[in-house]
Amino acid sequence: MARVLMKGTEAIAEAAIQAGCKYFFGYPITPQNEIPEYMSGKLPKIGGAYVQAESEVAAINMVMGGGSTGTRIMTTSSSPGISLMSEGISYIAGCEIPAVIVNVMRGGPGLGGILPSQADYFQSTKGGGNGDYRLLVLAPSTLQEAVELTQEAFDLAEKYRNPVMILADGFMGQMMEAVEIKEHVSGDLPPREPWALGCMGERGSKRSILKSLYLNPEDLEKHNIKLQKKYREMDKEVRSESYLCDDAEILVAAFGTTARIARSAINNLRKEGIRIGMVRPITLYPFPTQTIRDLASSLKHVLVVEMNMGQMLEDVQTAVCGKAPVSFFGHAGGIAPSVKEIEDRVRSIL
Repeated sequence: MARVLMKGTEAIAEAAIQAGCKYFFGYPITPQNEIPEYMSGKLPKIGGAYVQAESEVAAINMVMGGGSTGTRIMTTSSSPGISLMSEGISYIAGCEIPAVIVNVMRGGPGLGGILPSQADYFQSTKGGGNGDYRLLVLAPSTLQEAVELTQEAFDLAEKYRNPVMILADGFMGQMMEAVEIKEHVSGDLPPREPWALGCMGERGSKRSILKSLYLNPEDLEKHNIKLQKKYREMDKEVRSESYLCDDAEILVAAFGTTARIARSAINNLRKEGIRIGMVRPITLYPFPTQTIRDLASSLKHVLVVEMNMGQMLEDVQTAVCGKAPVSFFGHAGGIAPSVKEIEDRVRSIL
Protein backbone atom coordinates (compact mmCIF):
# COMPACT_ATOMS: atom_id res chain seq x y z
CA MET A 1 0.00 0.00 0.00
CA ALA A 2 1.36 3.42 -0.98
CA ARG A 3 1.59 6.25 1.51
CA VAL A 4 -1.76 7.93 1.90
CA LEU A 5 -2.94 10.97 3.81
CA MET A 6 -5.11 9.84 6.71
CA LYS A 7 -6.50 11.15 9.95
CA GLY A 8 -4.90 9.54 12.98
CA THR A 9 -8.00 7.78 14.22
CA GLU A 10 -8.70 6.29 10.80
CA ALA A 11 -5.08 5.23 10.36
CA ILE A 12 -5.21 3.38 13.69
CA ALA A 13 -8.43 1.64 12.62
CA GLU A 14 -7.05 0.55 9.25
CA ALA A 15 -3.81 -0.61 10.86
CA ALA A 16 -5.80 -2.83 13.22
CA ILE A 17 -7.75 -4.33 10.32
CA GLN A 18 -4.53 -5.05 8.41
CA ALA A 19 -3.20 -6.77 11.56
CA GLY A 20 -6.11 -9.21 11.49
CA CYS A 21 -8.61 -7.49 13.79
CA LYS A 22 -12.10 -8.36 12.53
CA TYR A 23 -14.15 -7.68 15.66
CA PHE A 24 -14.66 -4.33 17.34
CA PHE A 25 -16.78 -3.50 20.36
CA GLY A 26 -17.09 0.08 21.50
CA TYR A 27 -19.10 3.12 22.41
CA PRO A 28 -18.77 6.61 20.93
CA ILE A 29 -16.91 9.36 22.75
CA THR A 30 -14.86 12.22 21.32
CA PRO A 31 -12.08 12.64 20.23
CA GLN A 32 -11.87 9.05 18.93
CA ASN A 33 -15.26 8.63 17.24
CA GLU A 34 -13.79 8.16 13.78
CA ILE A 35 -12.37 4.78 14.86
CA PRO A 36 -15.74 3.12 15.57
CA GLU A 37 -17.22 4.95 12.57
CA TYR A 38 -14.48 3.53 10.33
CA MET A 39 -14.84 0.05 11.80
CA SER A 40 -18.62 0.08 11.39
CA GLY A 41 -18.24 0.66 7.67
CA LYS A 42 -15.27 -1.60 6.99
CA LEU A 43 -15.59 -4.70 9.16
CA PRO A 44 -18.88 -6.09 7.77
CA LYS A 45 -17.34 -5.95 4.28
CA ILE A 46 -14.49 -8.26 5.27
CA GLY A 47 -16.51 -10.82 7.21
CA GLY A 48 -16.01 -9.17 10.57
CA ALA A 49 -18.40 -7.59 13.01
CA TYR A 50 -18.83 -4.18 14.59
CA VAL A 51 -20.96 -3.88 17.70
CA GLN A 52 -21.85 -0.57 19.27
CA ALA A 53 -22.47 -1.46 22.88
CA GLU A 54 -24.92 0.34 25.12
CA SER A 55 -22.04 1.63 27.25
CA GLU A 56 -18.30 1.38 27.77
CA VAL A 57 -18.98 -1.12 30.56
CA ALA A 58 -20.80 -3.38 28.11
CA ALA A 59 -18.17 -2.89 25.42
CA ILE A 60 -15.23 -4.04 27.53
CA ASN A 61 -17.13 -7.12 28.66
CA MET A 62 -17.82 -7.94 25.02
CA VAL A 63 -14.08 -7.61 24.43
CA MET A 64 -13.51 -10.09 27.25
CA GLY A 65 -15.91 -12.57 25.67
CA GLY A 66 -14.58 -12.18 22.16
CA GLY A 67 -10.95 -12.25 23.23
CA SER A 68 -11.51 -15.47 25.17
CA THR A 69 -11.90 -17.28 21.82
CA GLY A 70 -8.36 -16.32 20.80
CA THR A 71 -9.66 -13.93 18.12
CA ARG A 72 -8.04 -10.54 17.54
CA ILE A 73 -10.28 -8.02 19.30
CA MET A 74 -10.05 -4.26 19.79
CA THR A 75 -11.91 -1.49 21.55
CA THR A 76 -11.25 2.23 21.65
CA SER A 77 -12.39 5.03 23.89
CA SER A 78 -11.30 8.24 25.56
CA SER A 79 -10.40 9.06 29.14
CA PRO A 80 -13.70 8.81 31.11
CA GLY A 81 -14.75 5.94 28.87
CA ILE A 82 -11.59 4.06 29.81
CA SER A 83 -12.46 4.75 33.46
CA LEU A 84 -15.76 2.97 32.94
CA MET A 85 -13.91 0.08 31.32
CA SER A 86 -11.43 -0.26 34.18
CA GLU A 87 -13.20 -3.09 36.00
CA GLY A 88 -13.44 -5.10 32.80
CA ILE A 89 -9.80 -4.43 31.94
CA SER A 90 -8.83 -5.80 35.36
CA TYR A 91 -10.93 -8.91 34.67
CA ILE A 92 -9.30 -9.36 31.24
CA ALA A 93 -5.82 -9.07 32.75
CA GLY A 94 -6.77 -11.47 35.54
CA CYS A 95 -8.13 -14.00 33.04
CA GLU A 96 -5.05 -13.54 30.81
CA ILE A 97 -7.01 -12.70 27.68
CA PRO A 98 -5.29 -10.85 24.80
CA ALA A 99 -6.92 -7.57 23.79
CA VAL A 100 -5.93 -4.22 22.30
CA ILE A 101 -7.32 -1.05 23.85
CA VAL A 102 -6.80 2.41 22.37
CA ASN A 103 -7.20 5.51 24.53
CA VAL A 104 -7.29 8.82 22.65
CA MET A 105 -6.94 11.03 25.71
CA ARG A 106 -8.88 14.16 26.57
CA GLY A 107 -8.60 16.51 29.53
CA GLY A 108 -9.85 15.78 33.02
CA PRO A 109 -10.53 14.99 35.78
CA GLY A 110 -14.16 14.00 35.43
CA LEU A 111 -15.79 14.57 32.06
CA GLY A 112 -13.18 17.23 31.33
CA GLY A 113 -12.96 18.61 27.82
CA ILE A 114 -12.43 17.17 24.36
CA LEU A 115 -9.11 18.91 23.71
CA PRO A 116 -5.82 16.95 23.77
CA SER A 117 -4.25 15.87 27.04
CA GLN A 118 -1.84 13.33 28.52
CA ALA A 119 -3.61 13.15 31.85
CA ASP A 120 -4.23 9.38 31.74
CA TYR A 121 -0.62 8.37 32.32
CA PHE A 122 -1.35 7.25 35.89
CA GLN A 123 -4.50 5.48 34.77
CA SER A 124 -2.73 3.42 32.13
CA THR A 125 0.62 2.71 33.79
CA LYS A 126 -0.36 2.33 37.43
CA GLY A 127 -3.55 0.35 36.88
CA GLY A 128 -6.89 2.13 36.56
CA GLY A 129 -8.78 -0.85 37.91
CA ASN A 130 -8.45 -3.00 41.00
CA GLY A 131 -5.81 -5.57 41.84
CA ASP A 132 -2.14 -6.17 41.09
CA TYR A 133 -2.32 -6.13 37.30
CA ARG A 134 -0.36 -4.39 34.56
CA LEU A 135 -0.93 -3.35 30.96
CA LEU A 136 1.69 -3.03 28.29
CA VAL A 137 1.38 0.66 27.34
CA LEU A 138 2.65 2.00 24.01
CA ALA A 139 2.89 5.74 23.30
CA PRO A 140 3.34 6.68 19.63
CA SER A 141 4.61 10.11 18.60
CA THR A 142 3.78 10.11 14.87
CA LEU A 143 0.92 8.59 12.92
CA GLN A 144 3.26 6.16 11.17
CA GLU A 145 4.47 5.01 14.57
CA ALA A 146 0.85 4.76 15.73
CA VAL A 147 0.15 2.47 12.78
CA GLU A 148 3.14 0.25 13.52
CA LEU A 149 2.57 0.10 17.28
CA THR A 150 -1.13 -0.67 16.82
CA GLN A 151 -0.23 -3.65 14.68
CA GLU A 152 2.50 -4.77 17.03
CA ALA A 153 0.11 -4.44 19.97
CA PHE A 154 -1.87 -7.44 18.71
CA ASP A 155 1.30 -9.55 18.64
CA LEU A 156 2.30 -8.44 22.14
CA ALA A 157 -1.19 -9.11 23.48
CA GLU A 158 -1.03 -12.67 22.20
CA LYS A 159 2.58 -13.18 23.24
CA TYR A 160 1.85 -12.28 26.86
CA ARG A 161 -1.88 -13.09 26.97
CA ASN A 162 -2.47 -9.62 28.33
CA PRO A 163 -4.23 -6.39 27.38
CA VAL A 164 -2.09 -3.86 25.53
CA MET A 165 -3.00 -0.18 25.51
CA ILE A 166 -2.15 2.38 22.84
CA LEU A 167 -2.02 5.75 24.59
CA ALA A 168 -2.54 8.61 22.17
CA ASP A 169 -4.05 12.08 22.55
CA GLY A 170 -6.53 14.28 20.74
CA PHE A 171 -3.83 15.88 18.57
CA MET A 172 -2.75 12.49 17.29
CA GLY A 173 -6.33 11.38 16.81
CA GLN A 174 -7.33 14.37 14.73
CA MET A 175 -4.15 15.33 12.84
CA MET A 176 -3.50 14.11 9.32
CA GLU A 177 -0.19 12.71 8.06
CA ALA A 178 0.96 10.50 5.23
CA VAL A 179 1.17 6.88 6.39
CA GLU A 180 1.91 3.51 4.87
CA ILE A 181 -0.25 0.70 6.19
CA LYS A 182 0.80 -2.77 5.17
CA GLU A 183 -0.87 -6.07 5.86
CA HIS A 184 0.71 -7.19 9.11
CA VAL A 185 1.81 -10.79 9.30
CA SER A 186 2.69 -11.84 12.84
CA GLY A 187 6.25 -12.89 13.36
CA ASP A 188 7.49 -15.63 15.64
CA LEU A 189 4.23 -16.31 17.44
CA PRO A 190 2.83 -19.69 18.39
CA PRO A 191 -0.45 -20.82 16.82
CA ARG A 192 -3.61 -20.07 18.72
CA GLU A 193 -3.12 -21.51 22.16
CA PRO A 194 -5.35 -24.30 23.45
CA TRP A 195 -6.35 -22.02 26.34
CA ALA A 196 -8.84 -20.30 24.06
CA LEU A 197 -12.50 -21.22 24.21
CA GLY A 198 -13.58 -23.27 21.23
CA CYS A 199 -10.28 -25.17 20.98
CA MET A 200 -11.36 -28.37 22.73
CA GLY A 201 -9.95 -30.50 19.95
CA GLU A 202 -6.48 -29.12 20.70
CA ARG A 203 -6.95 -29.96 24.37
CA GLY A 204 -8.15 -33.50 23.88
CA SER A 205 -11.73 -32.45 24.70
CA LYS A 206 -10.61 -30.97 28.02
CA ARG A 207 -12.62 -27.95 29.11
CA SER A 208 -10.97 -24.55 29.20
CA ILE A 209 -11.75 -22.30 32.13
CA LEU A 210 -10.73 -18.64 32.06
CA LYS A 211 -11.25 -16.91 35.37
CA SER A 212 -9.91 -14.36 37.80
CA LEU A 213 -11.99 -15.59 40.74
CA TYR A 214 -10.03 -17.67 43.25
CA LEU A 215 -11.85 -17.98 46.55
CA ASN A 216 -8.98 -19.79 48.23
CA PRO A 217 -6.44 -17.11 49.24
CA GLU A 218 -3.49 -19.41 48.61
CA ASP A 219 -4.74 -20.06 45.08
CA LEU A 220 -5.28 -16.36 44.46
CA GLU A 221 -1.79 -15.55 45.68
CA LYS A 222 -0.35 -18.24 43.42
CA HIS A 223 -2.23 -16.70 40.49
CA ASN A 224 -0.87 -13.24 41.36
CA ILE A 225 2.68 -14.55 41.60
CA LYS A 226 2.27 -16.11 38.16
CA LEU A 227 1.06 -12.79 36.75
CA GLN A 228 3.91 -10.84 38.33
CA LYS A 229 6.44 -13.20 36.77
CA LYS A 230 4.87 -12.46 33.40
CA TYR A 231 4.99 -8.72 34.00
CA ARG A 232 8.70 -8.99 34.78
CA GLU A 233 9.17 -10.79 31.47
CA MET A 234 7.56 -7.78 29.78
CA ASP A 235 10.61 -5.74 30.79
CA LYS A 236 12.38 -6.99 27.69
CA GLU A 237 9.84 -5.08 25.60
CA VAL A 238 11.03 -1.72 26.96
CA ARG A 239 11.87 0.78 24.26
CA SER A 240 12.63 4.47 23.91
CA GLU A 241 14.16 6.97 21.53
CA SER A 242 17.26 8.91 22.55
CA TYR A 243 17.73 12.17 20.66
CA LEU A 244 21.02 14.13 20.78
CA CYS A 245 21.91 12.62 24.16
CA ASP A 246 25.59 11.80 23.60
CA ASP A 247 26.90 15.14 24.89
CA ALA A 248 23.76 16.44 26.57
CA GLU A 249 24.00 18.37 29.82
CA ILE A 250 20.26 19.00 29.94
CA LEU A 251 17.81 16.22 29.22
CA VAL A 252 14.17 16.60 28.27
CA ALA A 253 11.85 13.67 28.96
CA ALA A 254 8.61 13.74 26.97
CA PHE A 255 6.30 11.28 25.23
CA GLY A 256 3.73 11.30 22.46
CA THR A 257 2.79 14.57 20.81
CA THR A 258 4.61 16.61 23.45
CA ALA A 259 7.89 15.01 22.40
CA ARG A 260 7.37 16.36 18.88
CA ILE A 261 7.04 19.87 20.26
CA ALA A 262 10.07 19.38 22.51
CA ARG A 263 12.16 18.15 19.57
CA SER A 264 11.67 21.48 17.77
CA ALA A 265 12.70 23.37 20.92
CA ILE A 266 15.79 21.17 21.30
CA ASN A 267 16.83 21.83 17.68
CA ASN A 268 16.52 25.59 18.24
CA LEU A 269 18.44 25.48 21.53
CA ARG A 270 21.21 23.43 19.95
CA LYS A 271 21.75 26.26 17.47
CA GLU A 272 22.41 28.49 20.48
CA GLY A 273 25.12 26.10 21.65
CA ILE A 274 23.06 24.57 24.44
CA ARG A 275 23.89 20.90 24.91
CA ILE A 276 20.43 19.44 25.26
CA GLY A 277 18.87 16.13 24.29
CA MET A 278 15.74 14.10 24.83
CA VAL A 279 14.65 10.65 25.91
CA ARG A 280 11.24 9.75 24.55
CA PRO A 281 9.66 6.72 26.20
CA ILE A 282 7.84 4.61 23.61
CA THR A 283 6.77 2.06 26.19
CA LEU A 284 5.30 3.83 29.20
CA TYR A 285 5.05 0.42 30.82
CA PRO A 286 7.60 -1.01 31.00
CA PHE A 287 9.26 2.38 31.54
CA PRO A 288 12.81 2.98 30.19
CA THR A 289 14.18 3.54 33.69
CA GLN A 290 17.68 2.25 32.94
CA THR A 291 18.09 4.39 29.82
CA ILE A 292 17.48 7.56 31.83
CA ARG A 293 19.49 6.33 34.81
CA ASP A 294 22.53 5.66 32.62
CA LEU A 295 22.47 9.28 31.43
CA ALA A 296 21.67 10.89 34.77
CA SER A 297 25.17 11.10 36.27
CA SER A 298 26.44 13.24 33.36
CA LEU A 299 23.49 15.66 33.41
CA LYS A 300 23.10 19.07 35.01
CA HIS A 301 19.31 19.00 34.86
CA VAL A 302 16.34 16.92 33.68
CA LEU A 303 13.18 18.67 32.48
CA VAL A 304 9.99 16.63 32.18
CA VAL A 305 7.45 18.10 29.74
CA GLU A 306 3.90 16.77 29.63
CA MET A 307 0.32 17.74 28.86
CA ASN A 308 -0.76 17.14 32.44
CA MET A 309 0.19 18.29 35.93
CA GLY A 310 3.22 16.02 36.26
CA GLN A 311 2.52 12.28 36.02
CA MET A 312 5.43 10.77 34.11
CA LEU A 313 7.49 13.09 36.32
CA GLU A 314 7.35 10.53 39.14
CA ASP A 315 8.82 7.74 37.00
CA VAL A 316 11.55 10.06 35.73
CA GLN A 317 12.45 11.08 39.30
CA THR A 318 12.71 7.41 40.22
CA ALA A 319 14.94 6.75 37.20
CA VAL A 320 17.24 9.73 37.89
CA CYS A 321 17.57 8.53 41.49
CA GLY A 322 18.86 11.87 42.81
CA LYS A 323 21.80 12.06 40.40
CA ALA A 324 20.57 15.34 38.88
CA PRO A 325 17.88 17.96 39.62
CA VAL A 326 14.51 17.18 38.02
CA SER A 327 11.86 19.79 37.24
CA PHE A 328 8.55 19.85 35.42
CA PHE A 329 6.84 22.00 32.85
CA GLY A 330 3.41 21.32 31.46
CA HIS A 331 -0.11 22.44 30.74
CA ALA A 332 -3.44 20.77 31.45
CA GLY A 333 -7.00 21.08 30.24
CA GLY A 334 -6.21 20.76 26.55
CA ILE A 335 -3.37 23.30 26.31
CA ALA A 336 -0.13 22.10 24.76
CA PRO A 337 3.29 23.47 25.75
CA SER A 338 4.64 25.64 22.96
CA VAL A 339 8.11 25.46 21.47
CA LYS A 340 8.91 28.91 22.83
CA GLU A 341 7.71 28.02 26.33
CA ILE A 342 10.01 24.99 26.43
CA GLU A 343 12.92 27.06 25.15
CA ASP A 344 12.29 29.75 27.76
CA ARG A 345 12.07 27.18 30.54
CA VAL A 346 15.41 25.65 29.52
CA ARG A 347 17.03 29.08 29.41
CA SER A 348 15.69 29.83 32.89
CA ILE A 349 17.21 26.58 34.16
CA LEU A 350 20.58 27.59 32.72
